[in-house]
Amino acid sequence: MEVLLEKNSPTLASLKVKLTKDDYQPKVDKTIKDYSKRVNLKGFRPGKVPGHVIQRMYGKSILVDEVNNLLSTAVSSYIRENKLQVVGDPIPDRKSADEVNWDTPSDFEFSYNLGVASDFDVNLSELPAVKRYSINVDDKEFTKTLDSLRERFADSTHPEVSESGDMIFGELKQESSEFTTNTAIPTKQLKEESLSKFVGVKKGDVITFDIQNTFTEESAIAHVTGKKKEDVGSLSGEYTLTVEDITRQAPAELNNEFFDKVLGAGVVDSEESFNEKVLEIIKGNYERETEALLRRDIETALLDNISIDLPAEFLKDWLEKTNEGKFTRDQIEDQFADFQKSLKLSLIKNKIADAESVKVEYPEILEFTRQMVKGQFGIYGDDESMKETIDRVAQGYLADKERDNYTSIFNQVFDAKVLDIIRDQVSTDEQTIEVSEFEALAKGEAQEEV
Repeated sequence: MEVLLEKNSPTLASLKVKLTKDDYQPKVDKTIKDYSKRVNLKGFRPGKVPGHVIQRMYGKSILVDEVNNLLSTAVSSYIRENKLQVVGDPIPDRKSADEVNWDTPSDFEFSYNLGVASDFDVNLSELPAVKRYSINVDDKEFTKTLDSLRERFADSTHPEVSESGDMIFGELKQESSEFTTNTAIPTKQLKEESLSKFVGVKKGDVITFDIQNTFTEESAIAHVTGKKKEDVGSLSGEYTLTVEDITRQAPAELNNEFFDKVLGAGVVDSEESFNEKVLEIIKGNYERETEALLRRDIETALLDNISIDLPAEFLKDWLEKTNEGKFTRDQIEDQFADFQKSLKLSLIKNKIADAESVKVEYPEILEFTRQMVKGQFGIYGDDESMKETIDRVAQGYLADKERDNYTSIFNQVFDAKVLDIIRDQVSTDEQTIEVSEFEALAKGEAQEEV
């Protein structure tokens, strides 16, 4: 077997693979022998089908399969061993493939077209300094977070007389249409001019209102009546609600029950320690957000300062062929700039990972998934009682092959490890900013200099 690389340009190459009969015939003979032991044919004892019969019936397809296997291995091995920066997949040259005579096998020659990235170096110490932000978490931000937590874990009460913000339960009727249902009316979704009818009522009171002129949105009418949103336009006239119950959400009291709900049982035992823990969580959350912004800015710096040429037309052709029927050429053209950025970043990160011998192990993947699950569950502390559940959910998530979750998490852990290496070698310009400034930056609305 002979594999030859021919560079046609800095970003295009062809790979020629020459096979002699000695390369493929032993594999073909072995497969024919295996077939003769496994194939059941009428007139022959099981496992005793003569080789020449197998050759006559299946020889050509066996030859094609074995040659294709050899080609696939040869091409991938050559690319890996020679560390070619191949982008996209090798594309077989159809003309040379069509000229192969499978009926009279002898020496074969196949050709593949390759798209390659131009050579590039990564010297992280030469990159310009990247801004790294620390966010000043002031009393206003702490109070906002605390109020949000108290609303989230609010206590329900059932007052005798309603106020704005209450939920009013009762029987809803329209006499003219014989419509009746049990429902709940959220006073937060009432128009200001209608609110007075629902404030100051008690059990047994009857409220009369126009169905179309009372609520701020059609979705509220649908919720109250149980109708589909697209059908609420046909509703009209006066409805009555006979009040049966009133529910009010009162912000949670700052007590141990509330502390346990937020942080986990027994994590803190006083308001002071609770406030310290919440402040720590707020800072941690913003730190994650600033890390995400830092990552974005580092990736921008890598793209701006490391020049890589790619075979654009080759890649567009490849994307069109591999996604046949999913994307039009126009759609590929529209999204190609983003695709190029992603591909260049991947090439840069892979070169850094190769130089630093980055590896990702399963325990790292599992721990990352645990933290992701905890975030989804809203678990802030180390709740021992939840650990078994979190592990079970995390392992189940990774085992979902249909969504290929394992690969997704692997890539995230890999990216994080490479980013840590980059951060250690890239200089940063440390700046402290307010929350509002950071929010503008995160949305890309800030000026170049803050």
